[in-house]
Amino acid sequence: MADLDLRARTKQFALRTVRLFGRLPTTSEAQVIGKQLLRSGTSVAANYRESCRARSDAEMLAKLGIVEQELDESILWLELLGDAEILRAELLQDILDEAEQLLRMTVSSIKTLKSHR
Repeated sequence: MADLDLRARTKQFALRTVRLFGRLPTTSEAQVIGKQLLRSGTSVAANYRESCRARSDAEMLAKLGIVEQELDESILWLELLGDAEILRAELLQDILDEAEQLLRMTVSSIKTLKSHR
């Protein structure tokens, strides 16, 4: 059940990043940061989905490691959008909170999987 929940949440996170990108100003700065966020935010869902179909613990750990990296990167791009005043920071708080929750759950899953090895 937890896998299905995380699968849905990572997909929703990806959709939110797509929608956020579509609402960004067309300035060079916004578009460069936005494209980076678009890549990392959608990669979270794709790699989590792949981790669910892993053929081994090692493969699952590798995919979850990518999910962890992409979430951390997404948090950076979201923070930069606020810090650079491209978007108001309070508008980004909800998606930032979700990214941080997903990151904590991913790290916890990685630790649990490693402890069973």
